[in-house]
Amino acid sequence: MTTATPPSTSPYQSYVYAYPHKTAYRELRPSPALREVWAGEPQHALSLYLHVPFCEVRCGFCNLFTRIGSPQGLTTAYLDALERQAGAVREALADDARFALAAFGGGTPTYLTAAELTRLCDIAEQRMGVDLRAVPLSVEASPDTATADRLAVLAERGTTRLSLGVQSFLDEEAKSAVRPQKRAAVEAALGRIRAAGFPVLNIDLIYGIDGQSEASWLRSLDAALAWRPEELYLYPLYVRPLTGLARRGADASPAGWDAQRLALYRAGRDHLLAAGYRQVSMRMFRRADSPDAGGQEYSCQVDGMVGLGCGARSYTSDLHYSFDYAVEAGEVRRIIDDYVATTDFSRALYGRPMPVAEARRRHLVQSLLQAEGLDRAAYRRRFGTDAAADFAAELAGPQLAGRLLATPERLRLDAEGLAHSDAIGPALFSAEVRAAMAAYRAR
Repeated sequence: MTTATPPSTSPYQSYVYAYPHKTAYRELRPSPALREVWAGEPQHALSLYLHVPFCEVRCGFCNLFTRIGSPQGLTTAYLDALERQAGAVREALADDARFALAAFGGGTPTYLTAAELTRLCDIAEQRMGVDLRAVPLSVEASPDTATADRLAVLAERGTTRLSLGVQSFLDEEAKSAVRPQKRAAVEAALGRIRAAGFPVLNIDLIYGIDGQSEASWLRSLDAALAWRPEELYLYPLYVRPLTGLARRGADASPAGWDAQRLALYRAGRDHLLAAGYRQVSMRMFRRADSPDAGGQEYSCQVDGMVGLGCGARSYTSDLHYSFDYAVEAGEVRRIIDDYVATTDFSRALYGRPMPVAEARRRHLVQSLLQAEGLDRAAYRRRFGTDAAADFAAELAGPQLAGRLLATPERLRLDAEGLAHSDAIGPALFSAEVRAAMAAYRAR
């Protein structure tokens, strides 16, 4: 149910968007009460994430926790459950808890109708106490669901960042990635998004698609740049088990694919740098003359994430928790059905305790995969030790050889190190987390 493990020499082993991965989570026995989980946690600047596990189609590369379409009444039942969960979670938090950031993700949040999006915002505001117009709010969308009425709701409720999954502006590449869309629909959606006036537009693109060349990749990038997006994310294509591409027999490690993806990554990176963007991570590029998205990025080290929805995670200093996880369509539907039927959301059911050693490692992993790297003084203030000493063996490992720049102030990757983030990140996982992930695959 997770990614296949490529040869250890591959620069494309796993996208480390969070540590530990959900496949390292297990059923919590006994399941702790949320009031106990959050007791004593700083709650003056929490982050809120609302997860919507629905999409109109499933792209060939996608292994997100989402289902395609929804039977009559399911989205209403899901929002009912989300409201019940919000009530239970808010009751578990301190009376003076405050939120500084919010995001709607999925799935595709804009799969919901305009009226349902209004209700989603109402749950965040009325149940959780978040003033969406006063905090940075990021929302994910797809071209076909970025309709004028939905965008109007999001703009009116204060959305500051709209992220559009495009992947390719070329129809033949979209078809190859099993993404049924036409460029005309993408351009029309971008026109509506710009007209709605969101301060930050992000466009997601993918490289490594079958048949993609450097020339076609740059054409797609130029089509995106024509809209002057404040942010661009460049994702390498993965062929993962249980996805559409895997079912079609696409090879997860064809000869030369690693070299092709690295070449396309470098071409895309250099193209964006020349166009006035600065690199934030392997995947993220921000227009140099744009603000930093109003501070709306979740900090990769700071705990205090409150997740609502059956695919959302929550982070405290001692525990990361969520619900059950799956990729296979039948299992995803089962988990959503179980979530919708839940009446008692007062306990954490699945998760992983985070002892100090793992908290240190998480800080290292997610800092090092950012272009600015790890601030050693900030690490010392948080943990009382030095990161270079705590992880001397890992930092001397073969994946980092010649790619780590160490100064008294920072530990950071050089340009080639950033290019190999998807190998360096997994190499820094603890043995315990790797074993838990492997055991999950073996189930």
